[in-house]
Amino acid sequence: MRWNMRLVAAQRGIWKASDLLRLFAEHGLVISAGKMSGLWSGKPVTIKLADLDVICVALGCRVGDLLIPEPEMVARPGQETARPAADATTPTDVRAVVPRRRDGRSLPPL
Repeated sequence: MRWNMRLVAAQRGIWKASDLLRLFAEHGLVISAGKMSGLWSGKPVTIKLADLDVICVALGCRVGDLLIPEPEMVARPGQETARPAADATTPTDVRAVVPRRRDGRSLPPL
């Protein structure tokens, strides 16, 4: 699953985690700065279903807007999980370059 809360918030004009934290508090969800950081900047380790309900109400969205399935990431039985050794004739994986700010803050969603 891919966590998509930051994009959903941006679509509603919310660009700062602190603004979203206040919005959640107005709806009765008070969370720590550390948990908010996990929700805002990446994949949360855990999330309570009750909290997910409040997030959906506060953002005016559905759970399917926040959680995007990635079935291609699941290993299927019988699939090889090990890659063959690379040699000079085999092209290596090229990873996308992700821009980062110099001050350590995250960039707005694309």
